[in-house]
Amino acid sequence: GFDDPDGFRALAERLDAIDREHGTGGNRLFYLAVPPSAFPTIVRALQAAGLDRPGENGSWSRVVVEKPIGHDLASANELNDAIQEVFDERAVFRIDHYLGKETVQNLLVFRFANAIFEPLWNTKYVDHVQITVAETIGVEGRGAYFEEAGITRDSLQNHLFQLLCLVAMEPPVSWDADAIRDEKVKVLRALRPVEPSEVSDVTVRAQYGAGVSGGASVPGYREEDGVSPTSTTETYVAHQMHVDNWRWAGVPFLLRAGKRLPERVTEVAMQFRDVPHRLFRHAGGERPAPNSLILRIQPDEGITLRFDAKRPGSQPSIEPVAMNMYYGEEFGKAPPEAYERLLLDAVLGDGTLFIRRDEVDCAWSYVDRLLEGWREQDLSELPEYTAGTWGPGEAQVLVAKGCLLY
Repeated sequence: GFDDPDGFRALAERLDAIDREHGTGGNRLFYLAVPPSAFPTIVRALQAAGLDRPGENGSWSRVVVEKPIGHDLASANELNDAIQEVFDERAVFRIDHYLGKETVQNLLVFRFANAIFEPLWNTKYVDHVQITVAETIGVEGRGAYFEEAGITRDSLQNHLFQLLCLVAMEPPVSWDADAIRDEKVKVLRALRPVEPSEVSDVTVRAQYGAGVSGGASVPGYREEDGVSPTSTTETYVAHQMHVDNWRWAGVPFLLRAGKRLPERVTEVAMQFRDVPHRLFRHAGGERPAPNSLILRIQPDEGITLRFDAKRPGSQPSIEPVAMNMYYGEEFGKAPPEAYERLLLDAVLGDGTLFIRRDEVDCAWSYVDRLLEGWREQDLSELPEYTAGTWGPGEAQVLVAKGCLLY
């Protein structure tokens, strides 16, 4: 078991033997791919076996922990306190595989290495931003876990918030890990607080019902193994939020995540403001559409810029067109797996793509308000959407200024 001292002593002896046989230098990276409730037990057992202490000649001992870090701010603090009783913050690597994706890392390069985009990246030119994590799968045999978590804890509090930070952050002063993470925390601290009484105005929660996914009939969430037949756990969440700072004042950010949706897609879609005067309003064809920039994280990794162009012919007919860049075509190979990059960085001691404790605290502080607001609602009539559709119609009310959900 996780608290078996003999097992950890045997581990210590085995690692020492490997050092002697292969000259590995005494470095230790412990990857805790276990339920978060086991973190405190394991790190204390590592400490008791002397595995938490750096060895001679500058060797190191580090620990990688998986999300979710707790189920609210209080439990996250308990877990982090327990871990940091044994390991220093700089030796703790909180992993979120989304940050290991090449396309997520490219957000920073795209923004800060290209002079033509960053000047437009603000309230003067951006109308709204949508960040989507859509899955076609259901709970996949993890009904008991999902009953406790829900999509808000499983995706919104971590994956979506991490993407939000990279989209909205200010330019860091350097490529140093803490310089980047400092700017991410500033975004979280700038989020407009939502009072529990306001939560129903800016969020939509729903469950998938029976439907068709991938050409096959699938059961509704309440019919899944491990799920209560009267469950009020959400499998879909949409939330409109604001980053109240100089750059983003007045720009709505719509974050949404869901299971049993029509497509598996993770993307950031930024829609720009309309032109100040519709010079071509009498032209034939489609009504000129606002420009948009779409950063596709998965599965068709790439970038799309949409704009209006004149259709060939004698009449001024306008239609939207797109410029596409696909990673696979451009670089001749698919991006590496996210965990490859993240585990290498942990070995190298580079925390840039890992989550610092104050990020966890700020994210949970915000999400706790949403959870409190939902607890005060009558959840017996949680909206339902048919599996294989884009979620409940109620989500449309969150969309500002004519922005349409697909």
